[in-house]
Amino acid sequence: MSPNEIISIVIFLAVMAAIISEKVHRAAASIAGAVLLLVTHVLTVESAMEHVDVNTIGVLVGMMLFVAVVKNSGLFEYIAIKSAKLTHGRPWAIMAVFTIITAVLSAFLDNVTTVLLVGPMTIAITSILKVNPVPFLMTQILASNMGGTATLIGDPPNIMIGSEAGLSFADFIINTAPVVVVILAVSLLCFYFMFGRKMQVEDSAMKAVMELDERRAIKNKPLMIKSIVMIVLVVIGFVFHASLGMESCTIALLAAVIMLLIGKQDTEEIILGVEWSTILFFIGLFIVVGGMEETGVIDQLANLLIGMTNGNLVLTMLIILWISAVVSAFLDNIPFVATLIPMILAIQSEGGMDVAPLWWALSLGACLGGNGTLIGASANVVLSGISNKNGYPITFMSYLKVGFPMMILSVVIAMGCLLLRFA
Repeated sequence: MSPNEIISIVIFLAVMAAIISEKVHRAAASIAGAVLLLVTHVLTVESAMEHVDVNTIGVLVGMMLFVAVVKNSGLFEYIAIKSAKLTHGRPWAIMAVFTIITAVLSAFLDNVTTVLLVGPMTIAITSILKVNPVPFLMTQILASNMGGTATLIGDPPNIMIGSEAGLSFADFIINTAPVVVVILAVSLLCFYFMFGRKMQVEDSAMKAVMELDERRAIKNKPLMIKSIVMIVLVVIGFVFHASLGMESCTIALLAAVIMLLIGKQDTEEIILGVEWSTILFFIGLFIVVGGMEETGVIDQLANLLIGMTNGNLVLTMLIILWISAVVSAFLDNIPFVATLIPMILAIQSEGGMDVAPLWWALSLGACLGGNGTLIGASANVVLSGISNKNGYPITFMSYLKVGFPMMILSVVIAMGCLLLRFA
């Protein structure tokens, strides 16, 4: 092993250890790793920047800006109250509808944004019904990660995979969305037997939900109308971005710019609302993984995996699916996916394998795996935090009893779908 290979591995492992320990902010850890690669001359500034996936960064910034403007209209609160009223205040029906809404919103918005919008509304409605919000919030955590798996823009790993593998929005709709629909349908059935049958509320509580006025949730009607039109156009733009000859980041940034111009909101406030720490984390991480790519470590790992499976596509696909699911349940899935993407590209070049099934195995495993534990995805941490703050604690163990079996079930369904398709 050359000195540069050893340095790149040590820096990568140190960054991972710092992220897992949570004693150092993940953005600080990844940027520190990137700077160390420059200081030790493993990478130059130019070669470091070549490893930053600008398309992924562009989609994240664009969608964060876009959602920050739309959020100010009150559109999401309106949807939540309207949905609760459509169920006539029946608790199981509210749980089912909110689960579906969370999954659908998570397919098109950042998962954290979705749970930040749906969570407080859930607590407000369950307090009127006088029922424990924890089962509702747990199902929404699971639904947010399921929904995020369905589309190119639903979860950061998918943005990264789509960008590096040259996969379009339509590719994800065809390959991962049908799997997610099956998983969501089975999950709703499980939720009914786990929670739905036990829910009883008084007629007066249901009547109180029916008396809520969704129109009061609208903070800015002209902005709400503009937001609805723009959301439709953005979805169309993402679906046809490949036909239009545009990168997905171009669509996201264009949508953000239009909303900043027509939304008439405080631009400074909107720009400050972007999670810049997440953006810096991504940039640093791309460079840290790029260090191992540049020194040939990733190629060696790819050859090792090809050797283990004798180049068997189905076996490689299943190994990637299950390893990514189990690892993503306990670790941040973004660093893991950032490491595996160049490895799959190396398998393609070294083994001459058709790696399309491997991309879908990685996407399904990494995104669904986030449901395994309370620390498996950012949305889990955020929504449990909202619950704890409102006096309804969701502990690591209480979530694990629900989340881990549901994660295993969803990955088994995903495995069945992949085997049917590619075996």
